[in-house]
Amino acid sequence: MPPTARTPRSRWIEAGLDALARGGPDAVRIEALAAELGVTKGGFYGYFDGRPALLAEMLDEWERRCTDDILEQVESEGGDPAGRIRRAGQLTFSDDLHRIDLAVREWARHDPSVAARLRRVDNVRMDFLRAMFGSFIEDPDEVEARSILTFALAIGRHFIAADHPGRTRREAIHLAGELLLRP
Repeated sequence: MPPTARTPRSRWIEAGLDALARGGPDAVRIEALAAELGVTKGGFYGYFDGRPALLAEMLDEWERRCTDDILEQVESEGGDPAGRIRRAGQLTFSDDLHRIDLAVREWARHDPSVAARLRRVDNVRMDFLRAMFGSFIEDPDEVEARSILTFALAIGRHFIAADHPGRTRREAIHLAGELLLRP
């Protein structure tokens, strides 16, 4: 009989991120993840010293995906600064990453170490926006204002329940984004 393949570390991390997005950090339970993966929890301890180690690696993975990976992809695709901002926003706030991002933001409200990690990620995002806007806007106050408004639109649009007379929600958000990206 051939040996049973171990569940890769990456599958545990991915299952943990999915659980985090669905129910916050309290939903990240070893027994539940093992059941979801269809394995025993014993394999988990071959990779992780315990739940805190998994949570730390989940945050590492989230941070890598939403900063390094996105910035590398945007850089490799090139384009003008406004196009790069659009592309970074599309990648950062895609459904798969955005649901995790929102869960991390909620978690950060109750955990100072997660809040510090979120601050670091948000600073990378803001530095990118400042660099892009700064490449076609000379006024540093305007660069900062556009950067924060663009970032606030990307995150806050999911919390706005207002109607947009004569427009769909998507159209109104697109209109706001294009206004911010004007030279």
